[in-house]
Amino acid sequence: MENTADQHPGSLPRLAADAWRLTESVPRAVLGIAGPPGTGKSTLARALVERLGAGAAYLPLDGFHLSNGQLARLGLTARKGSEPSFDVGGYVALLRRVLDDRAHDIYVPDYDRTLHEPVAARHRVAPEARLVVTEGNYLACDLPGWRAAHGLLGECWYIDSPAEVREQRLVERQLAGGRTPAEAADWVATNDGPNGELVETSRERCGRILSTIGMDMFNSRQ
Repeated sequence: MENTADQHPGSLPRLAADAWRLTESVPRAVLGIAGPPGTGKSTLARALVERLGAGAAYLPLDGFHLSNGQLARLGLTARKGSEPSFDVGGYVALLRRVLDDRAHDIYVPDYDRTLHEPVAARHRVAPEARLVVTEGNYLACDLPGWRAAHGLLGECWYIDSPAEVREQRLVERQLAGGRTPAEAADWVATNDGPNGELVETSRERCGRILSTIGMDMFNSRQ
């Protein structure tokens, strides 16, 4: 897929208008936002949905984290957030339902950073929603399951940011989750870092590349 680097993507209204164009020829479209951990995917996705109002809905991949119990069963506790720690089949099934069923409310799970567990039905795709914005690390990865997810997206945007900025955000996230500074640094180095390296291989499969330099623009109401 040919992509365009957009280091200065402009204001939130422009991005929202570009996203809304996906709905011009279809009853409902899905915009995917991919990128390494800590780049601001959820910040942008939520801002777009808020800007577009009732015509848009939010669907985070993080709702498809396996539970801590399942991670322990699979030996993935230390790799929580890695590609195999998600229910990609469930995620693809929900994307298909979102595109096929425009007559009913569709409830969407999320991840709770206080409980450290996925929770059901936190978000809702209402019948009037024309654009669903989904975000997650692996949406553009050329891997089993994720290829199917990528194929359901009207477009996939990739968000990038400097490695040092991502690392600082990720350490702060782990500190807020209750880890000590040493534990937070180790988690980022041994888990978030390798996850980000995998995601970076999917960059060329995205049609648009955005920089999070000047991330405050995503909160703009201009």
